[in-house]
Amino acid sequence: MRAHQSTDLPAEVSPARLLRLPAIMQLTGLCRSTIYRMIANKQFPRPCKIGDWAVAWRLIEIEAWIDHRPSTH
Repeated sequence: MRAHQSTDLPAEVSPARLLRLPAIMQLTGLCRSTIYRMIANKQFPRPCKIGDWAVAWRLIEIEAWIDHRPSTH
């Protein structure tokens, strides 16, 4: 059994850092199914494979996506 991992990000995080899904959900406010649906529709950055059963996203790509996302109002 894995220990609980906090998704709280430090104030200063390296842009080269890889983030797992819970942190991505916290940063974007999106749920898992929405993230994967947007990936399928090429509307969200694809994750990097970091192991046989693990993926992560580059923080710099997520920040760029957030900065360029159209406003909803």
